[in-house]
Amino acid sequence: MDHTLAHPVARTEMAAAFRLTAREDMHEGVANHFSLAVNDDGTQFLINPKKHFSLMCASDLWVIDANDPETATGADAPDPTAWGLHASLHRHVPHARCAMHVHSTYATVLASLADSRLPAIDQNSAIFHNRQIVDENYGGLALEEEGTRCAQLFQDPSVRTMIMGNHGVLFIGETVAETFTRMYYFERAARNYILALATGRPLRVLPEDVAELTARQLEGDAAAEADVLNGMRAVLDAEGLDYAA
Repeated sequence: MDHTLAHPVARTEMAAAFRLTAREDMHEGVANHFSLAVNDDGTQFLINPKKHFSLMCASDLWVIDANDPETATGADAPDPTAWGLHASLHRHVPHARCAMHVHSTYATVLASLADSRLPAIDQNSAIFHNRQIVDENYGGLALEEEGTRCAQLFQDPSVRTMIMGNHGVLFIGETVAETFTRMYYFERAARNYILALATGRPLRVLPEDVAELTARQLEGDAAAEADVLNGMRAVLDAEGLDYAA
């Protein structure tokens, strides 16, 4: 399978997402993975090799077939957890065209709490009101069985954020822009929440009706999601970075 030439636009968007994730310090170097389906049924997808997020280029990305584990092998192949989690998502969750998994600092702090839910205490956290799931059954590295178990928690199409207890966070979406925007705002919302908890003072939690209204107002705006990604990409472009290569 050709890992270097096909899907140039998708590759460039993905490479920008890796660079921006590194810039925002939401990465773990060469660990964690993003994937993007590139065929109609979603079973063939782009994914990152073992390369630092801050150096990722469009041509680096591998194409893997979720039904053929042999496509995930080779000298610079993604590690086995990439296959276990992302192949499972692309096999079992049709609306997961894009998936982004990170161990970003504040999301992982949240995932380490006994109650890992993100409450709606501000506009950013309201994005995730009734649209998040907490995985409370961490079972070790996301190899085949664990990856399948995680994927099966995403059966409700309205839920596209998973707080992976004792692990990190996982986002799915239909585009790179949608998924990256969700990841970016979740980390910032988690940061605000953790800092608010640190004050020891009572939280001002939004009423249910206001939180739900805000979530509806902020979801599904493809133009706004594209603005977030493109606006941040413009910084990379202004610096002449080579992520599109």
